[in-house]
Amino acid sequence: MQTESILVLDFGGQYNQLIARRVRDEHVYCEILPWGTSLERIRAGRYRGIIFTGGPSSVNDPKAPVCSQDLFELGIPVLGICYGAQLMAHLLGGAVARAEKREYGRVPLTLDPDSVLFQDLPGQTSCWMSHTDQISRLPRGFRATAHTPACAVAAMENTAQKLYAVQFHPEVEHTPEGRRMLRHFLYAVCGCSGQWQMTAFVQDAIARLRATIGQGRVLCALSGGVDSSVAAFMVHQAVGRQLTCIFVDHGLLRKDEGDLVERVFTEQFDMNLIRVNAQERFLTLLSGVADAETKRKIIGEAFIRIFEEEARHIGKVDYLVQGTIYPDVIESGTGDAAVIKSHHNVGGLPEVISFKEIVEPLRDLFKDEVRQAGLALGLPPAMVWRQPFPGPGLAIRVMGAITAEKLAILREADAIFREEIERAGLGPAVHQYFAVLTGVRSVGVMGDARTYDHVIALRGVTTTDFMTADWARIPYDVLARASERIVNEVQQVNRIVYDITSKPPSTIEWE
Repeated sequence: MQTESILVLDFGGQYNQLIARRVRDEHVYCEILPWGTSLERIRAGRYRGIIFTGGPSSVNDPKAPVCSQDLFELGIPVLGICYGAQLMAHLLGGAVARAEKREYGRVPLTLDPDSVLFQDLPGQTSCWMSHTDQISRLPRGFRATAHTPACAVAAMENTAQKLYAVQFHPEVEHTPEGRRMLRHFLYAVCGCSGQWQMTAFVQDAIARLRATIGQGRVLCALSGGVDSSVAAFMVHQAVGRQLTCIFVDHGLLRKDEGDLVERVFTEQFDMNLIRVNAQERFLTLLSGVADAETKRKIIGEAFIRIFEEEARHIGKVDYLVQGTIYPDVIESGTGDAAVIKSHHNVGGLPEVISFKEIVEPLRDLFKDEVRQAGLALGLPPAMVWRQPFPGPGLAIRVMGAITAEKLAILREADAIFREEIERAGLGPAVHQYFAVLTGVRSVGVMGDARTYDHVIALRGVTTTDFMTADWARIPYDVLARASERIVNEVQQVNRIVYDITSKPPSTIEWE
């Protein structure tokens, strides 16, 4: 247990780990525990503060997750967010009712500057709402400290008991003053000093890996992407030559990526790497498969089976290390969260695997935190800041059934788009960018002749946590150059479109 920590009490919201990550951004350690955690466990944690997360339930539902009312008698400051705010009102004698007008998305917010949460903030700002119910009557001892046009109690507080609640989500990027609000809770209300650093996480993770693995042998699922690379280096520092990295080239990689991964990890970093060329195997398994979830599960199981086969070749292997990060976990619907999509290394895993245990050292981190961990480990910045690439690869960027021909078209289009982004110096500003083969054909004209060819979609987003994202405002001249090059240099493509949807409502990937 850290000497200074915050408890995030999880009620099943999509942003529960994002809240924890925002707390760590402020250099305060935090833990996440389920809503049913006992008072004895919470009391023993000696937490400086508690944050109730949002959740999909209504507090008026008899089956809704409800913590003990006695929690408010522990003398620990509490901040309720969304469902957590409604639960606080409900348990302490207030009332929660269905809102006359639901609020979803960004809405204007009026703040009371006398509230400790909102001190030094502008009186008028905006926030990210996502609710159907809202607080209709304040509990005794509370006062409203914020409102929106449709929500009279967008925030409330009882300063005597150090209880605070906000109906909106301060943890997401779309609430511009949200981080400062959380900071005020951590420092002005909870009295934190902020001494936790990423280096501490890395050191603790390596120590845990060493203790967990002991003298066991380890396989690491290495894709060459940021997540698996950081996970591999972390395990390598923990157990050295006990680690064998398995790089499965499934034929779904970007242009020239397989050769690049092999060269970097064997020549530059001298790690024990086995490359498995399984292109034909994956294409055969995916032949005729159009459903995105089915693709992911096929890829996930094939990965595991290949690891098992390689493990038999090298002898007894006890552990499988994967570069799973938290957005993978939460989108796959673990715990009380809803399923958004299965990730090949989370929801896509087969039920029976022959390893003693799967080890996921980055499971509680977001993408930007993984990069910080990589830098703390001493990885070269060029590796740490590589473009994110999903485990299923181009399989989820080719809409519908996959063929070698479609993959070849997408590889070339994607390489051109990425080259133009990098040539324009936009790489650091556009956090993820790629091309998608949409599965749609359109009429065009080339050389005075009619064509009926593929439509390529270009996607670029800005984000830090990959739980929310906005579409990147890539300059028109850059998009124009990419479009002109793709239609001129890539056969069977005659139309380019640019995706201008945020996350939510869309995901970053198309499948």
